[in-house]
Amino acid sequence: MSSTQSLVALIKAELKSQGRSYAELAQALDLSESSVKRMLAPGGEMPLSRVDEICRVLKLDFAELAGRLAAQAPELRELSLEQERAVVASPVLLLVAICCLSHWALEDMLARYRLAEVDAVAALAQLDRLGVIELRPHNRYKLKVAKTLRWRPQGPVMQFFRERVMADFFAGGFDGEGELLTLVHGEFGAGHARELAERLQRAADDFARQHLLDQRLPVAEKRPYSVVIGLRSWVFEAFRDLERPGLGLTRTPNGRSR
Repeated sequence: MSSTQSLVALIKAELKSQGRSYAELAQALDLSESSVKRMLAPGGEMPLSRVDEICRVLKLDFAELAGRLAAQAPELRELSLEQERAVVASPVLLLVAICCLSHWALEDMLARYRLAEVDAVAALAQLDRLGVIELRPHNRYKLKVAKTLRWRPQGPVMQFFRERVMADFFAGGFDGEGELLTLVHGEFGAGHARELAERLQRAADDFARQHLLDQRLPVAEKRPYSVVIGLRSWVFEAFRDLERPGLGLTRTPNGRSR
């Protein structure tokens, strides 16, 4: 569904919720009822000035209507294998993609990193072709994926993380202000594991929301943080070697129970 069709659908839904007819709307707009029906029909044309008039009649703020429209826009929570391969193939493209996930403007990217503007703009254009962003005039963009995008567990980006990033990340002491590293082991039912995974996902969502809220803070008051959340059925290799046979569990080479 196009943005125009979605907007029309929202207006029709608001008319219905207020119990107002096409005839009443037509009278308030000083139009014929047939004109209103054509305007709200599939494929009908509705200029922005008319949307403003309808918002006035329905006592709606245009920003509120636009917010509802944005909330309805589907967000990708996972890229295809081909998309991930393309993103990770170029360090510059991967960097710009991560910056876009953090809602950085082009100016922020150029101020932080030694990027040539032409290369950064080319990366934005490629991300647009890949369907990760919608590139807009003046190199602005709209993110078409969720801030909490989930990289494929065995995909190219996570493989890059394991090979090039993980050792660097965990080499830190995790003892700075606001930092934490904890390792907890336990056994519980599969149903409880699913519930815990959902709670951890909500924690990741909270992290993403806080990032967006703090975008307005001055640069000097912000520090970059990263969260890695992992939960899997696993036994440390040295412990697996000490397990007694015949416990009713079969372990795969990577330690997963089955």
